[in-house]
Amino acid sequence: MQPQILLADDHSMIRKGLKLLLQLHLGFSEVSEVVSCNELMKELGKKKYSHLVLDIILSDGSTLEILPNIRKLYPDLRIMVFSMQPAEVYGKALRQYGIEHYLPKTTPEEETIRLLRRFLLNEQTSRDSLDVRYPNNPFSALAPRELEILHYVLKGMGTKEIAETLNIKMNTVSTVKNRIFEKTLTTNLKELIELATLYNVNY
Repeated sequence: MQPQILLADDHSMIRKGLKLLLQLHLGFSEVSEVVSCNELMKELGKKKYSHLVLDIILSDGSTLEILPNIRKLYPDLRIMVFSMQPAEVYGKALRQYGIEHYLPKTTPEEETIRLLRRFLLNEQTSRDSLDVRYPNNPFSALAPRELEILHYVLKGMGTKEIAETLNIKMNTVSTVKNRIFEKTLTTNLKELIELATLYNVNY
């Protein structure tokens, strides 16, 4: 039976390229696309998908915000993260949601096809990509909630705006922001942005 595949990425060329790989090289024709967290949740409610390939950052926010809901509503959905974000930063958060498949967008085409095939045929991953430890990456110590808020802090959003976006209290945002600065050994937004650029943490 053909897997029902949903691609969630806000870059049309990435979606088109991935769709072509899935259809031409792997023979999987049932492929749908969405560009935002909002669209993703709506689409999952419309149709029963077996596999989801998603980026961490979509047009309207971080998928870390909706992964708890996805896991609760669709526990059998198999998920692969396909992202430019560093695996060492997000690996711990993703494992918390039972996600073991992580495919960097910089992976060569042949290896991308091999890893996609393993994922879509429900083969076990070696877990190597998410279990590697990078002790020198200051962002790898951040918890899921801290990564969610980091995304909006790096975009230049203020405490009140972040609190409204995530529907949490302002003092929670302030506390988490302070923890982010402490863990990354930065003292202000400029330093944090420079550090994120250095370690390829996109926002």
